[in-house]
This record gives sequence, C-alpha cells and structure tokens, in this order.
Amino acid sequence: MHSNTLVSTEELAQHLGDPNWVVFDCRFTLTDPEGGRRVYAAGHIPGARYIHLDDDLSAPVVPGKTGRHPLPDAQMLAQKLAEAGVGVNKQVVVYDDSYGAMAVRLWWLLRWLGHPAVALLDGGYPKWTREKRLVTQAEAEAHKGSIACLPERSQWVDVEQVQQALAAGDLLLDARPDRRFTGEYEPLDPVAGHIPGSINWSFEENLDIDGTFLPPEALRENFQALLKGRAPHQVIHTCGSGVTACHNLLAMEVAGLPGSRLYPGSWSEWITDPARPVATGEE
Repeated sequence: MHSNTLVSTEELAQHLGDPNWVVFDCRFTLTDPEGGRRVYAAGHIPGARYIHLDDDLSAPVVPGKTGRHPLPDAQMLAQKLAEAGVGVNKQVVVYDDSYGAMAVRLWWLLRWLGHPAVALLDGGYPKWTREKRLVTQAEAEAHKGSIACLPERSQWVDVEQVQQALAAGDLLLDARPDRRFTGEYEPLDPVAGHIPGSINWSFEENLDIDGTFLPPEALRENFQALLKGRAPHQVIHTCGSGVTACHNLLAMEVAGLPGSRLYPGSWSEWITDPARPVATGEE
C-alpha cells in the first residue's frame, strides 16, 4: 500500500534499505542556500539523497518576471529524479527540518509530474533524531529508475488565473507567517504585504505541538471554516515563492479535501509588476 500524504517515522524506519522506497532530504534555509547541504553532510537518514530547492526543484529566476522559485522544467526534473532512483511503483518519502515547509515542494512536484506515491515524513528530521533513530554521513547509492512525466497543468494557476479566481469569489490562502502577510516584516522580498483579497493561514496552523500534522478531523474543521461553503477546487494556495504554500495544500489532502491548486509564482512574482495592487494589514 503506497502513501500519498504522510508517513510516520516508525513506517520509514521499517523500510530503511527497502529498494522500493526512495528518500529525499530537502533541508534548506532561504537565508542560507548552502545550509541544507552542510547539515546533510553532517548527518541524514540512511539512504536519503539530498535535493536542493534552488538548484534542483526550481527553474532559474527571470528578474522582473518570475518569483523566487519558478517551476522547474518537467522533463529535466523527471530525469533528475529518475537518476536518483524514483521509478514506477516506488514509494517516495521527503523530509526536512522545518516542519515540512521545504519538503512539501518536492511532494507537490512529484504529484504534478504524475507520481502519486509520495509522502512527507510526519515530524521530519527533528522527530527522527528525537527518537534516536539511525543517522549516517554516508552518501546514498543511486539506482536509476524510470518516472512517468505527465505534468498536470490543472494543478497550478498563473497570475491571470489568480485574478480571475478572486473576481469569481474563490479563496486565496497565504501560508506565510502573519507578520509577512500584514507587511509588518519582510525579510525576503522587496515589497511587503499581500495580494488583495487573500486570507492568511500560516502553514504552522496545520501542526500539533510536536511538529506533526494535526489529526485529519481537526484539519478538516479548520479548513471548512475557511472555505465557508466553497469547494476545495475553489482554493488557491500562495506564499512567498510557491514553496510553503504546498504545506496548506497537503494539509487539505490529509483533511480529505483534495483538489485545491497552487500559485507557484506567489507573492514574489505578483510584485514584479508594479501595476498589481498590494494590500497590508489584516485584510
């Protein structure tokens, strides 16, 4: 049985060394792009391969046009993942050390490519190490796989579709922390604030006190309160650059509310055109 949302540390521990399981270490710090590679080298889950948000999971930035993490070329990404061992009927597990905020990008990308058997390690590397599970510094041996590359365009929206959706009364959920949404604090982008009409739902709201996801019924209650009768396909997820937004998308899937979409460009793309409106404060 394949998992397509979350796997527990116990489940992963039972499959260490399983050739049908492929694990990716997605640790990354936006303010220190090489930090993830350093911590991977210092210690990681046995068998995990490191994958880099900027270099592997994003296309090059086009100044004045794209956000900070444009979608990668689908064929190039599929080839890279196949070379790392992803293949048909392989269970992929992704993890980081930031409550899933970075690893969810690869979770979403694999689903976009048409590989449904991908799950986030619930609790991530911090939970794994708290439980004193195996850690290694050894490089993982790659066994080339073969991945279908059938990117599904309907899973994401561009800026024009965002504008149309807002005009139609759809819900735009912003996963950034409250202070970035209101414009009080902006450490990464040249303009502070949010897309007018969007609602703030920080990805950390999806988590329990131990860093694992809330139970499905709790997540469902939270999102239904935000939806206010809308269907999941009327929800578009955004953040700073289309990364942590995937956390809310995953949480909706865990809650049994599939079908919402991602705005990959997010805030950092929105502000490339000064003609687009900017809102600050809570609304």
